[in-house]
Amino acid sequence: MNVFPHVRVEGSALDRGRQYGSQAAGRVHRSVAAYRDVFAHYAGWDWATVRREAARYEKPIAGFRPAYLDEIRGIAEGAGLDPGDVLAINVRTEVMFAAKARQAAGQQRAPDGCTAFAVVPPPGAGGSTLIGQNWDWLPHSSETVVVLEARQDEGPDFVTVVEAGLLAKTGMNSSGLGLVTNALVTAADTGAPGIPYHLALRAILDCETVSDALAALQSGERSSAANYLIAHRDGSVVDVEAAPGDFSQLYLLFPTDGVMLHSNHFLSPGFGGQDVSVWVMPDSPLRLQRIRAGLSGPDGLPTLDTFRALLADHANYPSGLCCHPDPRMDPYDQGATVASVLMDLGTRQMYLADGNPCTAPYRQLDYGEFLAKPSPVAEAVP
Repeated sequence: MNVFPHVRVEGSALDRGRQYGSQAAGRVHRSVAAYRDVFAHYAGWDWATVRREAARYEKPIAGFRPAYLDEIRGIAEGAGLDPGDVLAINVRTEVMFAAKARQAAGQQRAPDGCTAFAVVPPPGAGGSTLIGQNWDWLPHSSETVVVLEARQDEGPDFVTVVEAGLLAKTGMNSSGLGLVTNALVTAADTGAPGIPYHLALRAILDCETVSDALAALQSGERSSAANYLIAHRDGSVVDVEAAPGDFSQLYLLFPTDGVMLHSNHFLSPGFGGQDVSVWVMPDSPLRLQRIRAGLSGPDGLPTLDTFRALLADHANYPSGLCCHPDPRMDPYDQGATVASVLMDLGTRQMYLADGNPCTAPYRQLDYGEFLAKPSPVAEAVP
């Protein structure tokens, strides 16, 4: 069985990057090699062009979180790569979902179809905040995913399930924050330099509260559309549908009866742009319908066991909640559930299926001690 390796880092941004790159060198090299071919397929760019385009994001990143460039440089040093290689994979969304890339792809479809949830008990009711998702992506990612466990000098410690070499994806931190995410695509996704998607994800995991995370998303021009479902163990939760641009292009959604669900298209009635997500990921509304149907009973709030069963569902196979490669499609357009992640933010437990949850058993990862770093904000609660 494929089991994603754990990478444990600590210290400054540069030191953490070097440790990350060194421990995951083989997987980082595999990521770079795979995306050479993927970018050529989607955008028609050779690697020199990719690196040149990726370099345009250095200035926005430096203005947003300059330490992230130090970390990228450290990853490259640890893995024996050029920093431009690592930067390029950290902007893979901007390359693949830019308008130029979509036009080059013709009628091809993107395989980035994720299904996410959060469950929040009402105030005073007890119980934990739950959050999780199936992460569907290119099948090669099963050979590159790592579980990155970071102790930071300058912010909350965090755990994220992520492609090797990238700064963050799904995860939770020592302040009680949890994050899951979905790709979105709009007509405004032109690849204009801004804050890249995966660095925005990392910025959220560096936050203490949900409102801090919202402020981070509002603090600059974002390059790509995306959905960010953010929750805290104290019961705070918000779903942020983000179009490219500034704070005015954020659309907030909140749970219904304690449950928030999201797939890969805009749900906010306030969004006035052109959403092309369903054109790119036509299974998105079907997955959302299916997971909603699974929660329609009168049994109270769903549990992680509820989602264990739902996320293994195969309705609309092979492009269901549990996604499998479609042999009718070009290999670069095939998707699969690379990982399924369930998190109990109250107990700091993560349950990780290293592959399709229909076959890969969830393994329990206890982060009660690792994520017990004191939070200055939490300690100040009266």
